[in-house]
Amino acid sequence: MAIIVEHDKRKREILDKALDVFIEEGYEDATFQKIADKCGITRTTLYIYFKNKREIFLWSIKQLTEGLEKSLLETMKDESLSSVEILKNVTIKIIQKCVDNRRLFNVVLTYLLQLQKSGKDPGERVRRRTIRLRHLLSKILLDGIEKGEFKDVNVKACNEMFYSLIESTVFRLAILDAQTVEELFPSIELVIDGLKK
Repeated sequence: MAIIVEHDKRKREILDKALDVFIEEGYEDATFQKIADKCGITRTTLYIYFKNKREIFLWSIKQLTEGLEKSLLETMKDESLSSVEILKNVTIKIIQKCVDNRRLFNVVLTYLLQLQKSGKDPGERVRRRTIRLRHLLSKILLDGIEKGEFKDVNVKACNEMFYSLIESTVFRLAILDAQTVEELFPSIELVIDGLKK
């Protein structure tokens, strides 16, 4: 049992440090050797955990999104909050996580463009990584409707609107090189106020 725990702990540490390498070097220039050096291990040891750079990158992103999801679930379980407060808190946490990882989005964008050039569908990859987030947003909306806190609205359309705000955040951070996205917060308030019953 201890071996498995240590293996998982070491893998998480590698993923954290690898993310730094991807951010510092960019996806193209990040190498297996640079990741191994950053982790203080040999390439051979790194191969015990991962088969290639792409796998490390995808697992790093997965670890990041799972951490966000865990934080959002904790907010959603807080019974002292109304559905309106939960939706505001969750949306702001997502946007703040985007801001905190703004340099990573440049790397992700480069990776997605490379996928597109190779004939693969980057949209499908993004959908796979964000489907759980979309489900959480839908659950908050459905709970709010059921409790009578939100109007009886088209949940799919509302979900798409919130997701568009998140995409706008990523675009501003990765493409426009925005340092902050606080100007989006009044828009979030406006959208949520429009949902209130």
